[in-house]
Amino acid sequence: MFLVRLDKDLRDRVREFYRRHWGAPVMVSKGSVHHIDHLSGVVALSEDDEIIGLMTYSVREGECEIVSLNSLREKRGIGTRLLEKVVEEARQLGLKRVWLITTNDNTRALRFYQKRGFEICQFYRNAVIEARKIKPEIPETGYDGIPILHEIELEKKIDSSEKERDTN
Repeated sequence: MFLVRLDKDLRDRVREFYRRHWGAPVMVSKGSVHHIDHLSGVVALSEDDEIIGLMTYSVREGECEIVSLNSLREKRGIGTRLLEKVVEEARQLGLKRVWLITTNDNTRALRFYQKRGFEICQFYRNAVIEARKIKPEIPETGYDGIPILHEIELEKKIDSSEKERDTN
C-alpha cells in the first residue's frame, strides 16, 4: 500500500469512487456542502494502483475538518495510517484541532476515532433530516438498521509542543 497526496491526476478517479460508494461526490456536514473532488486529501493505493482508501479534509480558520474517510480493506491499518498522516500534517501546520462529523448510526466510526484520541464534543439533533434537503441520496436507515437522524462531532486537540518534541 502506498499513501499519495490527492492531486489533479487522481480527481476523476476519486469522483467516481465517491459516486460508487456514497451515491455522489458530495458530503454535507453541519449544513455545509463539500465537493469531495475539490478537497485536499490522502489516497491509499494498492500495488495494482487501485484506490483502497481515501481521506479528504478541509483546512480553514486554524482547524482541519476531516470530511471523509473510506477504507475498502478494513482492519488492515489503512484508515489509521490515513488518519495519522492528516493529523501529523495538521500538527506541522500549527493547527489547533482536527475534527469531523459522523452520523448517529455509525458506531464503527465512533469507536474508531475515539480509540485514536478523538472525543465527542457536539451533538446536532435532526441535522441529517436537514442535510437530505441538500443531498437526497442520504439513506433513511444506516448501519445495523439504525435510523440516520443526527450528526455527532468529534475532535482531537493538537498540541503544538508535540511538534517541537518530535523534531528534537
